[in-house]
Amino acid sequence: MDVLSDLLHRARAKNALVRKLVQRPPWSLSFADAPPLTVVATLGGHGSVRLGEDVAPVRLAAGDIALISATSRYTIADSPSTPPQVVIQGQKKYVVGGDEAAAQRSLAPRTYGDGLPGATVMIRGAYELRGDVGDRLLDMLPPLAVVPAGPRTRAALDLLATEVACDEPGQDAILDRLLDLVLVLALRAWCARPDPALPAWHRALADPAIGDVLRLLHEDPAHRWTVAGLAAKVGMSRAAFAARFTGLVGEPPLTYLTGWRMALAADLLRDTEATVATVARQVGYEDAFAFSVAFKRARALSPSAWRRQAR
Repeated sequence: MDVLSDLLHRARAKNALVRKLVQRPPWSLSFADAPPLTVVATLGGHGSVRLGEDVAPVRLAAGDIALISATSRYTIADSPSTPPQVVIQGQKKYVVGGDEAAAQRSLAPRTYGDGLPGATVMIRGAYELRGDVGDRLLDMLPPLAVVPAGPRTRAALDLLATEVACDEPGQDAILDRLLDLVLVLALRAWCARPDPALPAWHRALADPAIGDVLRLLHEDPAHRWTVAGLAAKVGMSRAAFAARFTGLVGEPPLTYLTGWRMALAADLLRDTEATVATVARQVGYEDAFAFSVAFKRARALSPSAWRRQAR
């Protein structure tokens, strides 16, 4: 399994909140306490996304997808000039100025708006990622990434839009996985842009040698890897491999491996009943004491204290 697939698999959405908006302009929704990752797509008409007052808004044409992360508040609207009409905080909706039309009447399951001719149609998926692995995935993304419309992403969006309005057995599971699909396709399309400033993680994964090493580290983090052993796997000298890995990934190979092991360990401590010794072995430490020292260095808490606090 490649690294991006591994991260997405381990951090996959659960109980995703997906909503469809069918609203005639002017309209504007402001989201406070935003989730770690949000997928916003325009299916018909046009819209805009603004992360804050000091950040220029970004316009979305039909079929465009915006990936929003690393922000506590953002606004989506038909136009950047439309002031917020509704503020959504947590699970509560607050109408600004008492405009009932802005309160978004229910049209169908998970579908809101006025449904009038000329309406903008948008999909919003709130992505609750799981644990420390989810945090590593978020670190790979900019606060706002806009993916232009394309045939592959459009097909996935159309399927998601169809399923949002359904209310049948297994619907939540379908929406979770379709949101995964839209996210992966959007990330692919974003990285395929003719833009030299690609993120470091994409350059690393695209490199034949370093991409193979990252895959090895993710497939078997418990293996007793060494820099020399990893270099030999890809037919490079130790020095050349270490320099190339550090230059592309941003940290040395074993530092990356330790960080990955600690992320896996943190999630195992939070989500399972495995003993500290068992977790230590699963992430490559035969000695539970050595694992505890490494974990405390990384998280400032012992494994047992981390487990108690996380729960």
